[in-house]
Amino acid sequence: MYRTYAGIPAHIQGSHTGPGCELRHSSGSTANMRIALGIEYDGTAFLGWQSQNDGRTVQGCVEQAISSVADEAIHVVCAGRTDTGVHATGQVIHFDSSARRGTDNWVRGANSNLPADIRIQWAAELDDEFHARYTARRRHYRYVILDRPSAPALLRSRVCWERLPLHVERMQLAARHLLGTHDFTSFRAAACQAKSPVRTIYRLDVARSGHCVYIDVVANAFLHHMVRCIAGVLIAVGRGEQTPEWVAQLLAARDRTAGGVNAPAGGLYLVNVVYLDRFKLPAAGWLPVFDQN
Repeated sequence: MYRTYAGIPAHIQGSHTGPGCELRHSSGSTANMRIALGIEYDGTAFLGWQSQNDGRTVQGCVEQAISSVADEAIHVVCAGRTDTGVHATGQVIHFDSSARRGTDNWVRGANSNLPADIRIQWAAELDDEFHARYTARRRHYRYVILDRPSAPALLRSRVCWERLPLHVERMQLAARHLLGTHDFTSFRAAACQAKSPVRTIYRLDVARSGHCVYIDVVANAFLHHMVRCIAGVLIAVGRGEQTPEWVAQLLAARDRTAGGVNAPAGGLYLVNVVYLDRFKLPAAGWLPVFDQN
């Protein structure tokens, strides 16, 4: 069951997509209905969320499917742009349309036009004060590690594999240094375009169940590659290559070159986006669990 968090306030023209997912963009017509959708997808075969001039993207496929239902060109906005190979169980998007469709029709119609590795889970009609990205209060990512001697076959694109057991207690001690509001320059991609590197991490848990280690991180927002960098740093501590105190030193350095490598994309999932209660959005995404004893 998905967990809620204490402390949360209660209150196109000219683009291209890859094979099989042609992208259509806004025709400029006035839109007077805002629709939010909850989406899950297996990111393995996508070049990330954001539309590109060539290559298969989640956004491109979603916009094509919704445009078919709306009978007009649709542009969508997401809560968090995931990278190549990253998955989502709780992505949230919105779009504006002059089409009149029931929420069930948006879900069923879009799903009938989507590839099997993307599915719409729910739809909601909202006022234009809702914005999938800018009104999001918190985002929750889960990173999944499988540590056992043999590499997985079925989960090869859905977990990060470590051959030797990780020291979870050391990882937990290291994670404490990242809680709170900090300059996360050491944990961002060199190409990150965010104006400020300051972010607030509300929760950063490391837990083991069988051969699986789960890293759960909740923050107001994330920098490019931030979660994968955090996971990579914690894995280095779990291997015994670095001490838990090294994470505090890395954070203080504010230097991306001082850190470790990013953890692989396949272990990362966007599982929840938190909004104000007044928007009354449906339940959040599910937590991926691959316990192997």
